[in-house]
Amino acid sequence: MTPIRHNSRDDAVLDAARDCVLAVGVRRTTLTDVARRAGVSRMTIYRRWPDVRALVGDVMTREWVAVALGAAPEPDSAVPVRAQLVEGLVEGLRAFREHPLLRKILDVDPELLLPYLVDRRGASQNALLEVLIDAVRRGHEDGSVRADHPVRQARSVLLVVQSFALSLRTMTDDADPELAEAAFHDELRHILERTLAP
Repeated sequence: MTPIRHNSRDDAVLDAARDCVLAVGVRRTTLTDVARRAGVSRMTIYRRWPDVRALVGDVMTREWVAVALGAAPEPDSAVPVRAQLVEGLVEGLRAFREHPLLRKILDVDPELLLPYLVDRRGASQNALLEVLIDAVRRGHEDGSVRADHPVRQARSVLLVVQSFALSLRTMTDDADPELAEAAFHDELRHILERTLAP
């Protein structure tokens, strides 16, 4: 998966939109606020994004694809693909849950994520699926991943990881070390290993 490319003006607008959302949430962010913060006209933004939700969608994609790329381990031919994939997913989950944009959206505007959970896939989900499908196919080749339909396997893995990413705080209990977030990371590792093992 390659990072999403934007020109410098787009990057300035996306940075400004991210900063506005971090400051006040999605519902209270306006294209006027973003334009002012980015130092561009509102028309410049309207030419590229029809509304705040479309702009925030591109911000989420840029930020979260960067998290996934940053968490992915360097390929190592001495380590089975399944082990690399599982570790990358657990580390990616940790980084994703700590991302300030996700935390703000979950705290202030969680309904923004609902369409991506029940209705359609977003650009960041599709980008992550590309990576997962490639990894699953490589795991088939080295024998470390159970041979099956690679697209279905990748989509199933994403469903599992997505549920941990977005719903984990409803299940943790910091007063009990066995129910702390780190324990659930270990549980996810176990689930993924058992799911993908031949």
